[in-house]
Amino acid sequence: MAAELDFSPPEIPEPTFMENVLRYGLFFGAIFQLICVLAIILPVSKTHKADSDSFEPKNSETVKKPKATAPQISKKPKKETKKKR
Repeated sequence: MAAELDFSPPEIPEPTFMENVLRYGLFFGAIFQLICVLAIILPVSKTHKADSDSFEPKNSETVKKPKATAPQISKKPKKETKKKR
């Protein structure tokens, strides 16, 4: 009975070229996704070059340009009619 049991490791075929491409492509895709998620989560400081271009110190008192407002389409001008008596 003990002689009937076969404990040898199963034969696993070598992965094909396409299986390797798929495997490593999935690894690179996962790494790329992690980098993208980390880029969104972690704040990135601006480069020193952009800071050195402006010699004026930036503070809250700087004049901000007013935003251009889009014309409101939903409000239509009322027709002016004469009152009938």
